[in-house]
Amino acid sequence: MVTYNLALRHVGFRKSKAQAQYELMEYTPSGQVQHLPIEPGQDGQRIDNFLIGHLKGVPKTRIYRMLRGGEVRLDGRRVKADTRLVVGQMLRVPPVRVAELAAPDAEAAWQLSAKAQRAVGQMEILLETPSLLAIDKPAGLAVHGGSGISLGVIEALREVRPTQSLELVHRLDRDTSGLLLLAKTRPALLALHQQLRDGQMRKRYLAVVAGRWPQGRDGPTSLLKSPLRKRIGGNGERMVSVCPDGQPSITRIRRLLEGELPGFGVVTLLQAEPITGRTHQIRVHLQHAGFPIVGDPKYGLPVANAAASKAGLKRLFLHAWRLALDSPDADALRLEIVAQPNRTLASQLRQMGLVVHASQPKDTSR
Repeated sequence: MVTYNLALRHVGFRKSKAQAQYELMEYTPSGQVQHLPIEPGQDGQRIDNFLIGHLKGVPKTRIYRMLRGGEVRLDGRRVKADTRLVVGQMLRVPPVRVAELAAPDAEAAWQLSAKAQRAVGQMEILLETPSLLAIDKPAGLAVHGGSGISLGVIEALREVRPTQSLELVHRLDRDTSGLLLLAKTRPALLALHQQLRDGQMRKRYLAVVAGRWPQGRDGPTSLLKSPLRKRIGGNGERMVSVCPDGQPSITRIRRLLEGELPGFGVVTLLQAEPITGRTHQIRVHLQHAGFPIVGDPKYGLPVANAAASKAGLKRLFLHAWRLALDSPDADALRLEIVAQPNRTLASQLRQMGLVVHASQPKDTSR
């Protein structure tokens, strides 16, 4: 097994003048309804990512509006943005208004490029091979642009690496820091997605929770199995809750260390390993167990969050720590990539009496 371990500095983004100007560009009617057969190279790709690549010059806001409005059909049926394509399906794409590419604003283009360069310069690369790229994402940085977010990890990397076909293998919440994996080729993306579906990719997180996690009858490791249901609020915000008829969900928890949050009391550092991959799974499972993650704005304990904020510990204490997978390259090595807490996070953990070591824990379960 090959192990990699580096840290990352924090970075944030604001909307650039180039992007604001792009949204005001004139669009002209173009094209007719398209019926596109899904080919082998597109198998398993998210439909929103396919459309973004296919409809060059069309704003993402327009593409997502088409999907929400049912204008895009797959084998005659409405689809969601995260629907994955299957070989042999037929995709209907409505007429769209394609951008007239006027002479670019040199200053705005330079500013966008400079912002992307600065962002990527602060993303420490944990591992790069011919087919994959692993980085350590800081808390507060979205993995991709969207509602009110002009530039995320994927946009910055694509700006800096225009000749590479980069795709996100998985996602992290904006407030979660740590390991993020990207594929550099379509075959690698499909192979890594297959590992996710088959449970061959092992993801482990560090989480600081409010309260003293019990030792448990079976030692430091326990399983949380509450089914989860996702709903979208009126403002478009995703919320997840435990529900008897929700999706089956399993998280393996390993107790690591005990510390103290100033002004609150005992906190526990856990390793959380999602066996299934539901939205907000770790956060909701821990909340339901009575041990919400410190600093969680959605599912946290207000008194613990207030104490953390007062102590200057202003973040969600969830960090994607380790990732084990089979390399999609020809060597087929079993890789374990490690993103140790960066200087800021390590200092915050020390304030609570929690010190994480590179070799901790020696977890041989599974």
